[in-house]
Amino acid sequence: MKLRRKTKFWLVVSAIAALLLTLLVCGIVRGVRNWMWHRAGEIENRPVRIYDVDFAREFNDLNDVQLAVAQTVGVPPVEDRDAAEKMKKSLVEIVDNDLYSVDELTHSIPFLVPSAADLLDRIGRNFRDSLASKGLNPNKLVVSSVLRTEEDVRKLRAGNINASENSAHRYGTTFDLSYWHYVKVPELRGRPYADVPPEYLRATLSQVLKDLHDEGACYVKYEKKQTCFHITVRK
Repeated sequence: MKLRRKTKFWLVVSAIAALLLTLLVCGIVRGVRNWMWHRAGEIENRPVRIYDVDFAREFNDLNDVQLAVAQTVGVPPVEDRDAAEKMKKSLVEIVDNDLYSVDELTHSIPFLVPSAADLLDRIGRNFRDSLASKGLNPNKLVVSSVLRTEEDVRKLRAGNINASENSAHRYGTTFDLSYWHYVKVPELRGRPYADVPPEYLRATLSQVLKDLHDEGACYVKYEKKQTCFHITVRK
Protein backbone atom coordinates (compact mmCIF):
# COMPACT_ATOMS: atom_id res chain seq x y z
CA MET A 1 0.00 0.00 0.00
CA LYS A 2 2.79 2.40 0.95
CA LEU A 3 4.59 1.55 -2.29
CA ARG A 4 1.52 2.42 -4.34
CA ARG A 5 1.15 5.75 -2.53
CA LYS A 6 4.80 6.58 -3.16
CA THR A 7 4.43 5.60 -6.81
CA LYS A 8 1.36 7.82 -7.20
CA PHE A 9 3.16 10.66 -5.42
CA TRP A 10 6.15 10.51 -7.73
CA LEU A 11 3.90 10.21 -10.77
CA VAL A 12 2.12 13.43 -9.72
CA VAL A 13 5.46 15.14 -9.02
CA SER A 14 6.78 14.03 -12.42
CA ALA A 15 3.66 15.29 -14.19
CA ILE A 16 3.89 18.66 -12.45
CA ALA A 17 7.58 18.92 -13.24
CA ALA A 18 6.95 18.06 -16.91
CA LEU A 19 4.20 20.67 -17.07
CA LEU A 20 6.42 23.33 -15.50
CA LEU A 21 9.27 22.45 -17.84
CA THR A 22 6.93 22.67 -20.85
CA LEU A 23 5.67 26.07 -19.70
CA LEU A 24 9.24 27.26 -19.17
CA VAL A 25 10.32 26.12 -22.62
CA CYS A 26 7.25 27.70 -24.23
CA GLY A 27 7.95 30.95 -22.39
CA ILE A 28 11.55 30.95 -23.56
CA VAL A 29 10.48 30.26 -27.16
CA ARG A 30 7.92 33.09 -27.04
CA GLY A 31 10.51 35.41 -25.57
CA VAL A 32 13.02 34.58 -28.30
CA ARG A 33 10.39 35.05 -30.98
CA ASN A 34 9.34 38.42 -29.55
CA TRP A 35 12.98 39.50 -29.33
CA MET A 36 13.56 38.48 -32.95
CA TRP A 37 10.33 40.24 -34.01
CA HIS A 38 11.36 43.54 -32.44
CA ARG A 39 14.95 43.24 -33.62
CA ALA A 40 13.75 43.00 -37.23
CA GLY A 41 13.06 46.76 -37.28
CA GLU A 42 10.45 48.47 -39.46
CA ILE A 43 7.88 46.40 -41.29
CA GLU A 44 8.74 47.25 -44.88
CA ASN A 45 6.42 47.62 -47.85
CA ARG A 46 6.70 45.07 -50.65
CA PRO A 47 4.72 46.81 -53.42
CA VAL A 48 3.24 44.91 -56.35
CA ARG A 49 0.67 45.84 -59.03
CA ILE A 50 0.62 49.58 -58.28
CA TYR A 51 -0.92 51.72 -61.01
CA ASP A 52 -3.04 54.86 -61.18
CA VAL A 53 -6.48 55.10 -62.73
CA ASP A 54 -7.04 57.92 -65.23
CA PHE A 55 -8.99 60.15 -62.84
CA ALA A 56 -10.25 62.72 -65.34
CA ARG A 57 -11.66 60.03 -67.63
CA GLU A 58 -12.92 57.45 -65.12
CA PHE A 59 -14.22 59.77 -62.38
CA ASN A 60 -16.19 62.41 -64.22
CA ASP A 61 -19.74 62.08 -62.86
CA LEU A 62 -20.87 65.71 -62.78
CA ASN A 63 -22.98 67.39 -60.11
CA ASP A 64 -26.28 67.16 -62.00
CA VAL A 65 -25.90 63.37 -62.31
CA GLN A 66 -25.02 62.95 -58.66
CA LEU A 67 -27.68 65.43 -57.60
CA ALA A 68 -30.46 63.56 -59.39
CA VAL A 69 -29.77 60.30 -57.56
CA ALA A 70 -29.12 62.12 -54.27
CA GLN A 71 -32.56 63.71 -54.40
CA THR A 72 -34.10 60.30 -55.09
CA VAL A 73 -32.41 58.15 -52.42
CA GLY A 74 -31.44 60.80 -49.86
CA VAL A 75 -33.21 62.78 -47.16
CA PRO A 76 -34.69 66.28 -47.58
CA PRO A 77 -32.17 69.04 -46.80
CA VAL A 78 -31.82 69.67 -43.05
CA GLU A 79 -31.45 73.09 -41.46
CA ASP A 80 -28.69 72.38 -38.92
CA ARG A 81 -27.05 69.74 -36.75
CA ASP A 82 -29.90 69.72 -34.23
CA ALA A 83 -32.31 68.80 -37.01
CA ALA A 84 -29.98 66.03 -38.19
CA GLU A 85 -29.69 64.65 -34.65
CA LYS A 86 -33.46 64.17 -34.62
CA MET A 87 -33.40 62.04 -37.81
CA LYS A 88 -31.83 58.92 -36.27
CA LYS A 89 -34.04 56.61 -38.36
CA SER A 90 -32.95 58.23 -41.61
CA LEU A 91 -29.35 59.26 -40.90
CA VAL A 92 -26.34 57.46 -39.44
CA GLU A 93 -23.60 59.33 -37.61
CA ILE A 94 -20.16 58.29 -38.82
CA VAL A 95 -17.20 58.31 -36.44
CA ASP A 96 -13.52 57.37 -36.51
CA ASN A 97 -12.96 53.61 -36.71
CA ASP A 98 -10.45 51.05 -38.00
CA LEU A 99 -11.26 51.87 -41.64
CA TYR A 100 -11.38 55.67 -41.81
CA SER A 101 -10.92 58.86 -39.86
CA VAL A 102 -13.34 61.78 -40.03
CA ASP A 103 -11.44 65.02 -40.64
CA GLU A 104 -12.15 68.24 -38.80
CA LEU A 105 -15.34 69.21 -40.63
CA THR A 106 -15.73 72.96 -41.17
CA HIS A 107 -18.72 73.05 -43.53
CA SER A 108 -20.47 69.73 -42.99
CA ILE A 109 -21.58 67.34 -40.25
CA PRO A 110 -20.81 63.58 -39.97
CA PHE A 111 -24.14 62.08 -41.02
CA LEU A 112 -25.08 59.86 -43.98
CA VAL A 113 -28.08 57.84 -45.08
CA PRO A 114 -27.55 54.14 -44.18
CA SER A 115 -26.74 53.04 -47.73
CA ALA A 116 -24.04 55.75 -48.05
CA ALA A 117 -22.60 54.78 -44.65
CA ASP A 118 -22.50 51.16 -45.82
CA LEU A 119 -20.74 52.25 -49.02
CA LEU A 120 -18.14 54.17 -47.00
CA ASP A 121 -17.50 51.08 -44.87
CA ARG A 122 -17.20 48.95 -47.99
CA ILE A 123 -14.68 51.33 -49.55
CA GLY A 124 -12.70 51.27 -46.30
CA ARG A 125 -12.66 47.47 -46.13
CA ASN A 126 -11.73 47.11 -49.81
CA PHE A 127 -8.98 49.70 -49.41
CA ARG A 128 -7.53 47.88 -46.40
CA ASP A 129 -7.65 44.51 -48.16
CA SER A 130 -6.22 45.95 -51.37
CA LEU A 131 -3.27 47.47 -49.51
CA ALA A 132 -2.50 44.08 -47.99
CA SER A 133 -2.76 42.30 -51.35
CA LYS A 134 -0.38 44.86 -52.90
CA GLY A 135 2.22 44.41 -50.17
CA LEU A 136 1.57 47.86 -48.66
CA ASN A 137 1.31 48.69 -44.98
CA PRO A 138 -2.14 49.56 -43.52
CA ASN A 139 -3.51 53.11 -43.62
CA LYS A 140 -6.94 54.56 -42.92
CA LEU A 141 -8.92 56.79 -45.28
CA VAL A 142 -9.73 60.40 -44.40
CA VAL A 143 -13.32 61.61 -44.84
CA SER A 144 -13.09 65.34 -45.56
CA SER A 145 -16.74 66.34 -46.14
CA VAL A 146 -20.12 64.75 -45.44
CA LEU A 147 -23.66 66.14 -45.01
CA ARG A 148 -24.05 69.87 -45.59
CA THR A 149 -26.91 71.51 -43.74
CA GLU A 150 -28.67 74.61 -45.02
CA GLU A 151 -26.69 76.55 -42.43
CA ASP A 152 -23.43 75.09 -43.82
CA VAL A 153 -24.40 76.03 -47.37
CA ARG A 154 -25.11 79.63 -46.37
CA LYS A 155 -21.76 79.95 -44.58
CA LEU A 156 -19.91 78.30 -47.45
CA ARG A 157 -21.46 80.59 -50.06
CA ALA A 158 -20.78 83.64 -47.92
CA GLY A 159 -17.07 82.90 -48.18
CA ASN A 160 -17.14 81.49 -51.73
CA ILE A 161 -19.80 82.75 -54.12
CA ASN A 162 -18.91 79.94 -56.56
CA ALA A 163 -19.83 77.25 -54.05
CA SER A 164 -22.78 75.17 -55.24
CA GLU A 165 -26.11 76.16 -53.73
CA ASN A 166 -27.59 72.74 -54.50
CA SER A 167 -24.84 70.22 -53.80
CA ALA A 168 -25.46 66.49 -53.50
CA HIS A 169 -23.92 66.85 -50.03
CA ARG A 170 -27.25 68.29 -48.83
CA TYR A 171 -29.03 64.92 -49.04
CA GLY A 172 -26.87 62.64 -46.90
CA THR A 173 -25.86 60.50 -49.86
CA THR A 174 -22.49 62.03 -50.56
CA PHE A 175 -19.06 62.21 -48.97
CA ASP A 176 -15.54 63.27 -49.97
CA LEU A 177 -12.43 61.15 -49.49
CA SER A 178 -9.03 62.81 -49.58
CA TYR A 179 -6.68 61.21 -52.08
CA TRP A 180 -3.51 62.78 -50.63
CA HIS A 181 -4.08 62.46 -46.87
CA TYR A 182 -4.35 59.19 -44.94
CA VAL A 183 -3.91 58.07 -41.34
CA LYS A 184 -0.98 55.71 -40.90
CA VAL A 185 -1.48 52.66 -38.68
CA PRO A 186 1.63 53.13 -36.48
CA GLU A 187 2.75 49.65 -35.48
CA LEU A 188 2.05 45.94 -35.16
CA ARG A 189 2.81 44.41 -31.75
CA GLY A 190 5.39 47.08 -30.98
CA ARG A 191 7.09 46.99 -34.36
CA PRO A 192 6.62 50.15 -36.50
CA TYR A 193 5.26 50.13 -40.04
CA ALA A 194 7.29 51.88 -42.72
CA ASP A 195 5.55 54.80 -44.44
CA VAL A 196 3.65 54.12 -47.65
CA PRO A 197 4.31 56.68 -50.42
CA PRO A 198 1.15 58.79 -50.85
CA GLU A 199 1.06 58.12 -54.60
CA TYR A 200 0.78 54.38 -53.82
CA LEU A 201 -2.12 55.05 -51.44
CA ARG A 202 -3.84 57.24 -54.02
CA ALA A 203 -3.40 54.59 -56.71
CA THR A 204 -4.83 51.89 -54.46
CA LEU A 205 -7.85 54.02 -53.54
CA SER A 206 -8.47 54.86 -57.20
CA GLN A 207 -8.50 51.17 -58.12
CA VAL A 208 -10.96 50.42 -55.31
CA LEU A 209 -13.27 53.24 -56.41
CA LYS A 210 -13.09 52.24 -60.07
CA ASP A 211 -14.23 48.71 -59.21
CA LEU A 212 -17.21 50.01 -57.22
CA HIS A 213 -17.99 52.66 -59.83
CA ASP A 214 -17.96 50.10 -62.65
CA GLU A 215 -20.18 47.86 -60.54
CA GLY A 216 -22.77 50.65 -60.33
CA ALA A 217 -22.47 51.16 -56.58
CA CYS A 218 -21.58 54.86 -56.74
CA TYR A 219 -20.86 57.97 -58.75
CA VAL A 220 -17.41 59.52 -58.42
CA LYS A 221 -16.06 62.95 -59.35
CA TYR A 222 -12.35 63.73 -59.28
CA GLU A 223 -11.97 67.09 -57.52
CA LYS A 224 -8.49 68.32 -58.40
CA LYS A 225 -8.54 71.60 -56.47
CA GLN A 226 -10.03 70.02 -53.34
CA THR A 227 -7.69 66.98 -53.67
CA CYS A 228 -10.54 64.60 -53.02
CA PHE A 229 -12.91 62.13 -54.64
CA HIS A 230 -16.54 63.30 -54.44
CA ILE A 231 -18.67 60.15 -54.04
CA THR A 232 -22.45 59.60 -54.12
CA VAL A 233 -24.14 56.28 -53.38
CA ARG A 234 -26.50 55.19 -56.16
CA LYS A 235 -29.00 53.02 -54.26
